[in-house]
Amino acid sequence: MVELGYLLAAILFIVGLKGLTHPRSAVRGNLIGSMGMLVAVVTVLLAQEILNPGLIVAGVALGSAIGAVLALTIKMTAMPQLVGLYNGFGGIASVLVAGAVLYQVLGIGAAAAVGTTTADLQMLVATSASGLIGAVTFFGSLVAFGKLQGIVTEKPVRYRGEQIVKVLVTLVSLALAVMVVRTPDQIEYYWALAGVASLLGILLVIPIGGADMPIVVALLNSYSGLAAAATGFVLTNTVLIIAGSLVGASGIILTNIMCKAMNRSLANVLFGGVGAVQESAGGDDIYEGRVKSTSAEEVAMILKSARSVVIVPGYGMAVARAQTPVRILTEALEADDVTVNFGIHPVAGRMPGHMNVLLAEENISYDKLREMDQINPEFANTDVAIVLGANDVVNPVARESSGSPISGMPILDVDKARTVVVIKRSLSPGFAGIPNPLFAADNTLMLFGDGKKVMDDLVSAYRDA
Repeated sequence: MVELGYLLAAILFIVGLKGLTHPRSAVRGNLIGSMGMLVAVVTVLLAQEILNPGLIVAGVALGSAIGAVLALTIKMTAMPQLVGLYNGFGGIASVLVAGAVLYQVLGIGAAAAVGTTTADLQMLVATSASGLIGAVTFFGSLVAFGKLQGIVTEKPVRYRGEQIVKVLVTLVSLALAVMVVRTPDQIEYYWALAGVASLLGILLVIPIGGADMPIVVALLNSYSGLAAAATGFVLTNTVLIIAGSLVGASGIILTNIMCKAMNRSLANVLFGGVGAVQESAGGDDIYEGRVKSTSAEEVAMILKSARSVVIVPGYGMAVARAQTPVRILTEALEADDVTVNFGIHPVAGRMPGHMNVLLAEENISYDKLREMDQINPEFANTDVAIVLGANDVVNPVARESSGSPISGMPILDVDKARTVVVIKRSLSPGFAGIPNPLFAADNTLMLFGDGKKVMDDLVSAYRDA
């Protein structure tokens, strides 16, 4: 019955993960995955003969309450930070569980009376892996959270000899992991391993700039899954191995997709230090005398004569919470038989799928959310492209072979539209810290102001036009 319970949980995890591949089935996928976790937890409690219904109900109630509070209070703009913390929690859980099992095996304290785990080679290697990967994940996630929240500088923190320091700390971590396997009775080696790995997690993430945080979040998600899978081997728990492997593999696949979207290698992200705002980069020569400011009324008149419109959202839309007037404008345009689509860059926002989630919450049809490769061929036949809070993902400089932080990065070809309307607070650069020639292009109009207020004004102007 226990193995059947694990099998059912594994099936639910896989089906739930499949559901997350499409917004229409995402909510159902989340519920199915949650049900799989409930089955897995209850099965483990039954297998360990922890037959206390009150304890089970209390645990479910407490977890549900915490989840409900987070779901109702966390803003969508803060969702990347929350995901980063979730990754970290998974990592620290692996560290603590593996440590507890080691205490159990050694017969130390209250843990000695629980279970019958033996210190074989598999268990010891898995314990070392859990401690190492879990600690790196937890403290790396804390740094990522700090960068996304603005507590830690978004700029790469670089120093002379940093790669040597990271190599040395990695070697020390591996040496301590070997000591845990060779002398498991010395419990202090395990906690020393966790401590040094924690430092390694900080050192790995602190040199990475804010522009690369979407990749880092995906990578840390993979780390948390690998740590969980290792803990599954510590506990000889089939369903934990399966769940951790699913998370680890999907995180690696997503990381690879994000790297390709930025035309970056993972090694370049981790060790290149790209992502800093280059304060010395000025746009005077590019912008002076060429930037054309416009008004909501003028843009409304242009939209009235348009037959096709593509809206390109960026993190600025999330910050301004402008998705609601975006949806209202979309409905107004479609009522006038205007074709409206959305161009979504894979790294728009602060985490994978950020823009998709924001727009899906407004019940904007997923069929209108077009990926970069799908929408780019259509810009040449687009009457108006509206860029809302995006910068680097529409910067034509990326097409240059070298010389800028975003050289070679695939972008949305909005500059090929007949008219481009860019909604931004100012001409300030994006994360890459470089000027954007799009803002000074002949077919570009700049509509300056807060994203939500500008969109509200644009909706009113369009209705009155």
